Amino acid sequence: METGIHKTAIIDPKASIDEGVQIGPFCIVGEGARLKKGTRLISNVIIDGNTEIGENCTIHPFASIGLPPQDLKYKDEKTGVKIGNNNIIREYVTIHRASVGGDGITEIGSDNFLMAYVHIAHDCKIGSNVVMANLATLAGHVVIEDYAVIGGIVAIHQFTRIGTYAMVGGFSGVGQDIPPYAMASGPRAKLFGLNSIGLKRNNFPDSTINDLKKAYRILFREKHTLKDALKKVQKELPQTDEMKHLVEFIEKNKRGICR
Repeated sequence: METGIHKTAIIDPKASIDEGVQIGPFCIVGEGARLKKGTRLISNVIIDGNTEIGENCTIHPFASIGLPPQDLKYKDEKTGVKIGNNNIIREYVTIHRASVGGDGITEIGSDNFLMAYVHIAHDCKIGSNVVMANLATLAGHVVIEDYAVIGGIVAIHQFTRIGTYAMVGGFSGVGQDIPPYAMASGPRAKLFGLNSIGLKRNNFPDSTINDLKKAYRILFREKHTLKDALKKVQKELPQTDEMKHLVEFIEKNKRGICR
């Protein structure tokens, strides 16, 4: 595919545009931008700052990527945004460059679907195969692991983590970590069980799902301290990769675990 740049687009001469990139009407691409092959900016898209966008991404009208963070500490330090391949970024999505106090990069993996009006703040780390529905909003330094699903009109507090294959229901406020493989919802989100349907849809074997159900019961339904519950999970259940990740995720929490 040949590179196509609409005559109304404004492209800084120092921007890096690979072959096969399509840039539609009224887009603005700044000097620090790098767009890799096959990526398409439909129209009215702004790419600013030190922003790298991978291959075969589609970015819909009025999205803005790489603008300065909404952080009073930020004083125009050289930070950036890095986005992987095959992402769909819908209308009015905003993704801000990193601020101070992190590693300098707001990072998004590959094969994600970010629906209209999603906001990803400075220093967030988004994995791959994540779905974020309309108006899902992340404060700074949020981590979302692979295959998580975030419902519409969800607000996630800064420094909070959402585990792999977790699902957060719409209209939720999340102030503590959501464990991997779990479902959570509510204005002050709480857990509602294992995300069994999501795991089945992603071809997890029944044995793994059953073991994770047992772990969930020990961790969140039986009356143990979290420390004792983790020991019981490690002692009584098969230590598969999924189980090890669940235990490690909980052990590393800093904001507390949603219960």
